[in-house]
Amino acid sequence: MLGIVLATLDGQIISTALPTVVGDLGGMDHFSWVVTVYLLAMSATTPIWGKIGDLYGRKGAYMSSIGLFLAGSVLCGLAQNMVQLITFRALQGLGAGGLMVGALSVLGVLVAPQDRGRVQSVVGVMLPVAFVGGPLLGGFITDYMNWRWTFYVNVPVGIVALVAVARGVKLHTERVKGRIDYLGALLLTVAIMALTLMATWAGNRYSWLSQPIIGLGLVAVVSLAWFVRVERRAQEPVMPPGLFRSREFSLAQVLSFLAGAVMVSTINYLPQYMQFVQGASSTVSGLLILPMMLGMLTAQLTAGRLMDRGGLDRVMPISGSAVMVVGALVLLLLGTGTPVALASALTVVMGLGVGILMQSTMLTTLNNATHKDMGAASGTVTLTRTIGGSLGVAVLGAVQSGRMHETLVGRLGSGAEERLTGGGEFTPAVLKNMPPAVRDAAEAAVTSGLRGVVIGATFLSAVAFVTTWFIRAAPRAGSPLADGTAGGEGGGPDATHSDQSRTEGEDRPATPSLRATEHKQPGAGAHATFPREPS
Repeated sequence: MLGIVLATLDGQIISTALPTVVGDLGGMDHFSWVVTVYLLAMSATTPIWGKIGDLYGRKGAYMSSIGLFLAGSVLCGLAQNMVQLITFRALQGLGAGGLMVGALSVLGVLVAPQDRGRVQSVVGVMLPVAFVGGPLLGGFITDYMNWRWTFYVNVPVGIVALVAVARGVKLHTERVKGRIDYLGALLLTVAIMALTLMATWAGNRYSWLSQPIIGLGLVAVVSLAWFVRVERRAQEPVMPPGLFRSREFSLAQVLSFLAGAVMVSTINYLPQYMQFVQGASSTVSGLLILPMMLGMLTAQLTAGRLMDRGGLDRVMPISGSAVMVVGALVLLLLGTGTPVALASALTVVMGLGVGILMQSTMLTTLNNATHKDMGAASGTVTLTRTIGGSLGVAVLGAVQSGRMHETLVGRLGSGAEERLTGGGEFTPAVLKNMPPAVRDAAEAAVTSGLRGVVIGATFLSAVAFVTTWFIRAAPRAGSPLADGTAGGEGGGPDATHSDQSRTEGEDRPATPSLRATEHKQPGAGAHATFPREPS
């Protein structure tokens, strides 16, 4: 659980500290890259860490990812300029890619099937708690300590996780024959990088029809086409093509991508508005977006329980995306004169929508995958959400930066705008001591930038709403279609036997007390979070 907290908490802690971090190191135009490069590295390495664990040992892979993450965290805290910070954030992201998948894979080996539902509930609670606590902790550290401790705070938690896993988790590791799909992972990484750079630079640094943008587009298309070809032939593909034969599974990945883009973008740019426009400190800005986090927490817990009862596989995604559209439209009301209490309360609607859609998407993914592909399915939905967050921050960050630039140039002139956001220190604390005209211009620019982000989030939410209507209701528990056909091909009892033969030689608990026993779980319907193995 500590690894899961580390993976989730880091991105949330830095969100409220970013305005101070970027202002201290200089380079407001690089704001989005501090988040984007982390998500990019994490999404690119997530499938590789999972496959390394499958083939060479889950415990060792998990501990290695924690060590790499901690090294990146320390270096981020020592960064002296934006280039160093972005570089070290990439290193940190490489380790973060193995935290979530490593923790879940170790738990999957240690926990017996009858206990997996309870473990999944704990995981489901830990994620929103990290979303709620992250901004508060990041703001408190920035205000009363130093923003560098937002990175250093990972070290003690990571050390405890390393010691706990090293001493408490006993696994017997045997190497499994098979090769990691390095070519597939490389092609996917190249495609993601090309799309991210294109989304960041197009219309900002370069025109849409310029040679660099067209070149990046071609690289992305070729890499994705080659990736699909490689996955069809790979012995151990990064994304098993068979999973996408289910329409519901494929639609769930689209929705996961869109939900990730909306969530990460709003979480990272709302604190900037709260600090620069509302005059809140880093700690208070975390408190001001607390309604959004609590909305996500409540929605995820409620949606999971409602979907477990059955019959809401289609209703919940539609409802979540509809609420998300309303939440985005409500955020358009934010302006330079919006009362602080109202600005904070308006965020709760977006939190509810994102929470419902994220949880329903995860359950739809698991319910439409066979037992042997459960790990790949959960890894795929995490990957698409992370990629969505990375590209969402890049695209909407470019929109935000462009609108801020236009407003500042219009109010102050190009020279003053360059001095304010370029190499000089531009933090909420410094802005308070500037002349009123400069303060008004900065507040208008930040508001305009946030409004551009919200307009983009509204469009993405509308696309998600339209997509949800193509989801079909799942068969009722006990019907022929509900028994073993959820994932398209490969369902049924034969799939379980195939999985058992495939996993022979993987990590196994070293003591009988930890060995997962096979049994039949009475009353397990089509909506069970983890499929039960037949006795």
